[in-house]
Amino acid sequence: MAAQLPIPIYNSLDKLYADLGSAANHAVRWNHLTEEFEKRFGRKPAFIARAPGRVNLIGEHIDYALFPALPAAIERDILIACAPRASSSPGHVHAQNLHDKYTPTTFTPKRRRSVTEGPSEEEVHLEEWELGIDKKELRWESYVKAGYYGVLNRFFAPEAGSLQTHSPVPVDLLVTGTVPAGSGLSSSAAMVVASTLVFLAVNNKLEGISKGTLVEMAMENEKRVGVNSGGLDQAASVICTPASAIYVTFFPHLAASPVLLPGADVFAMGPRAVFILANSLVTSEKAVHARTRYNLRVVETLAAARILSNLLGVPVGARERLQLRHFVGRFGGEPESGWDGEDVESLKAALHKALEHVHRLKPSRNDGQEGLTLADMIALSGMSADDFHEVYLSWIDVEATHFQLFKRATHVFTETLRVLEFREVCLHAAASGATEDTLKRLGSIMDASMASCSAVCAGWGGCTVSLVAEDNVDKFIATLKATYPAYKDLEGEALAEVIFATKPSSGACLYNFGA
Repeated sequence: MAAQLPIPIYNSLDKLYADLGSAANHAVRWNHLTEEFEKRFGRKPAFIARAPGRVNLIGEHIDYALFPALPAAIERDILIACAPRASSSPGHVHAQNLHDKYTPTTFTPKRRRSVTEGPSEEEVHLEEWELGIDKKELRWESYVKAGYYGVLNRFFAPEAGSLQTHSPVPVDLLVTGTVPAGSGLSSSAAMVVASTLVFLAVNNKLEGISKGTLVEMAMENEKRVGVNSGGLDQAASVICTPASAIYVTFFPHLAASPVLLPGADVFAMGPRAVFILANSLVTSEKAVHARTRYNLRVVETLAAARILSNLLGVPVGARERLQLRHFVGRFGGEPESGWDGEDVESLKAALHKALEHVHRLKPSRNDGQEGLTLADMIALSGMSADDFHEVYLSWIDVEATHFQLFKRATHVFTETLRVLEFREVCLHAAASGATEDTLKRLGSIMDASMASCSAVCAGWGGCTVSLVAEDNVDKFIATLKATYPAYKDLEGEALAEVIFATKPSSGACLYNFGA
C-alpha cells in the first residue's frame, strides 16, 4: 500500500523535478531558496523539504467522519530549507520566511516541569515539550512549531525514571511557499508536513518513517494550532503521485491507493484535461475560524452519529465518541474487521439505508429552524447533560446556537456516495479508455459536490476546482476573469496567483545536499 512506502529522498534535482510531474519552473525557486539560505546563514542548507498543497476532487468534509475521499496533490507547495547551527541552546530554532510580510523569529523548546511527592522522596516529572503557540493570534511560525512538536515528543522524550533526555539539534530554517493562505488548498497542512519532515531530517530521525507515519504525525501536529483535522489534507500532501489522485480511507485504519485520473497522464489515450483552481478571494483561515466552522462541523457529525445510533438501536458505548462511519458500518451489518476495501457495494447499500433515516435529525418543533439546540441534542442522544458535555464539547472549542445535524449528515452520506462513483468512473476509464463523456460525468459529480458544500456543509470561501480540457484552459480563464468581479482588475502575475491550471503532483519529499 502507498502509505507504507518510505519518504522519497533525492540527491539529484533533475530526478526530483521530473517526479513532480509539473509544468511549473521549480528549478528557479529551489535554486533561489538555496542561494538565499547561504546568503542569510553563511552556509548551504543540509536539506530542503517539500510538501505540496492539495485539491480535494471529491469528498469534502467527510474525512473527519472517517469516510474515504479522493484528493490530489497540486504543483504549488511549501519548501523549507534547513541546516544545523552552532548554538548553546539545544533545539534552538532561527526561522525566516522569504516573504517580507512574515517577520523572522527564534524559539527554543522547553520542558514544563511538575514536582510531586513520591512514596519516599520528592520526584521531579518532566512533561511534554512546550513551544508556545498562541491559538488566538496565529502567526506563520506557529505551523513550523506544530511540526516540531511531534518530532520532539516522539524522539526526545526523557528515559523512564530519569531526568536525562537526548537533545534536538539547533537549526536554521528558511521557508517559502506558493500555496495561497486561506484559499482552501491546505497551505497549513503543507506547512506542518514540511516542518515535520525537515525536523525529522535535521535530527537524523527518518529511519523507519513511512509515508503513513508522516501523515499520522502531521495530523496530530496540526491539532497544536487548534484544528482537529481528519487527515485528508496531510494524506494528499504526503502520499500522492503524479497523474493520480489517491483514494484514501481512514477506517478501519489509514490506507491509500492511487487512482489514475483520465487525461492527466501524458501517456494516456483520449482527451487530455487539467484542473483549474480559482481562488474566490474569500479567505478562511482554518485555525482562526475553527470554533464556528471546521471544529463545529466535527462536533455536528459526531453528535449526529450518536443520536442516529440512539434512535435506531445501534449499539454504542456509554461514553464512546463514535463517528458517522462507525454508525453506518454497524447499522449496515459490517463485520468487526471491516468490509473488504474493494467491497464498495456493501458500503453504498449501508449509506442508502442511513439516508432513509437522516430526517430524524431535524427538530420536532415547527419554528423554521432545521438545527437542533444543545438541549435538543442532549435529549435525543440518550445521555446525561454532563456526559454529553464531557464526550462532545469538553475537548474542542465550538460556538453555535443551533447545530445543523440533518444538513451535515445528509452531506456526509451523499458526498461519500459521490466519492465511490467518481472512483468507479476513473477505474473504468483506466481499464477501457477515457472519452469526453468520461470527463463530463466526472464534472457532473464535482458539480453536485460543490452544490452540497454550498448549501449544507461549508461555503466559507477558498478555491473552486474545475476539470477543463487542456486546449480550453486559456479560454476558460479569460471567461472567468471577465465574469467574476473580483478578477476584472487583475492582470499578469497578479491574475496567475489567483487562477491557475495544475496537474496532479507528487507528494512530500526531501532533498539531501550531503547525499
